[in-house]
Amino acid sequence: MKYRSISEAAAKLSIPETTIRYYEKKGLLPLIERDEAGRRLFSEKQMALLETVICLKNTHMPLSDIKQYMDWIMEGASTIPLRLEMMNAHKQAVLAEISLMTEALKGIDDKIARYTNESSMERMD
Repeated sequence: MKYRSISEAAAKLSIPETTIRYYEKKGLLPLIERDEAGRRLFSEKQMALLETVICLKNTHMPLSDIKQYMDWIMEGASTIPLRLEMMNAHKQAVLAEISLMTEALKGIDDKIARYTNESSMERMD
């Protein structure tokens, strides 16, 4: 089995090593293996879990919810209905945020158009 060091994992996922250490400290990365010197080792399964944590964090899921999700993963298949319910609820929250951001973007585009028009009018004077 191939393992990555923390620096390799961080580089692959374009995140700082400190972020990985923080996630582990918060209990979001269960079962991180270590070598004889105590250095973290990341298997493909652990990399997949880390990618999941990053995905959920990037979509603004609170760390406490991510922790709960990871705890359910560790508990096994009996928690699949709970995980499914959590993911469905999170998806709805993400869709609502996307909708809100899309509306806000329209307002920004309106300002850009206004300032572009005003700028071109000044050049004509």
